[in-house]
Amino acid sequence: MKVKSDVCIVGSGPGGALLAYLLAKQDISVVLLERHSEVSREFRGEFLNDEGEGILKKHGLFNSVEKLGLLRMEQIEYWHDGRIFKRIIPEWPVDHVGIHVPQNHLLKAILNEAEKLDSFQLMVNTRVTDLMQNEMGRFTGVKARNDGNDLEVQSPLIIGADGRFSIVRKKAGIPVEIKDHGYDLLWAKIPAPEGWMPSIKMALVNGSQVALFSQAGGFIQIGWNIERGSFPHLRKQHFEPFIEDLLLAFPELKKVVCENIRSWQDFILLDVYSSYCETWTKDGVALLGDAAHTMTPTGAFGLNCAMKDADILAELISGCILQGDTGFLGLKMAEPKRKAEIERLQAIQVDKEMSFASQFAAAYV
Repeated sequence: MKVKSDVCIVGSGPGGALLAYLLAKQDISVVLLERHSEVSREFRGEFLNDEGEGILKKHGLFNSVEKLGLLRMEQIEYWHDGRIFKRIIPEWPVDHVGIHVPQNHLLKAILNEAEKLDSFQLMVNTRVTDLMQNEMGRFTGVKARNDGNDLEVQSPLIIGADGRFSIVRKKAGIPVEIKDHGYDLLWAKIPAPEGWMPSIKMALVNGSQVALFSQAGGFIQIGWNIERGSFPHLRKQHFEPFIEDLLLAFPELKKVVCENIRSWQDFILLDVYSSYCETWTKDGVALLGDAAHTMTPTGAFGLNCAMKDADILAELISGCILQGDTGFLGLKMAEPKRKAEIERLQAIQVDKEMSFASQFAAAYV
């Protein structure tokens, strides 16, 4: 099977889905490829900041997301010895310190609008296997397997929105630089106790950061930093003392934790690192989101950066097409400014990680 489009986007996460919708809305034909059989998967990076919220409002999508369900965080709390010692509350006119949006709600809101457009096509259960090139070495499309059948999508522009392990980046030969941040992250999801205030709660447990993120639907996500590579050794130890440390930090969790976290298997291990590509565009290929610049969980920048990439790329791509820039050289020219912004945010992440313990100095006075 062969398909033609103005733009082929690989990966239907928030960045890829948003870009597909914004282009299709301008009558630019888009094929969006997703390797899974559906897009309503559960993710870990699901917090909107002001910038992400603003992008959704700019494109008339925020109300649709809100109808599906989201949760505004009322404050950030720092805990020590089972008590709050510092609060950060929103400053008027902002009414939250962050918004939890289940990504299946976010994707559903975006794709529902995209699927109303004739210029949009979503193909799920489609795994990209290679990129196609012409005699000049320019990439002209992708090869894939769709429901077990061979597929070719011919397109003058391929967007790699396929995450930290991007097959598009790999096949295009775009090198990536990996930065180790010295820690891994244990994730767990539990029901919120009755009366739990929507908030982000932080604690320092045995010198490590523990964060609780309230979630829409009555849940709490636990993020627990551990020394990089230490989990195999950790899980050989008794489980109960590890959990007791959590309950000393957050006593309110005792009942729900004891009912829902009973072994190491109730945690998911996330390999934490950041990455950076010297170039995000190459001969008919462009990268966005984690494919171009993987962020760590610190500060919840990842989702918002991917949507900002999509917002900027949509304008650049449509401009290239209107100006007859068939090589999409305009994408390369606009790259330095966005790269500088990503470098700034990644530096903020490092600073936050290194200075986290200092936030608790007042608690020991």
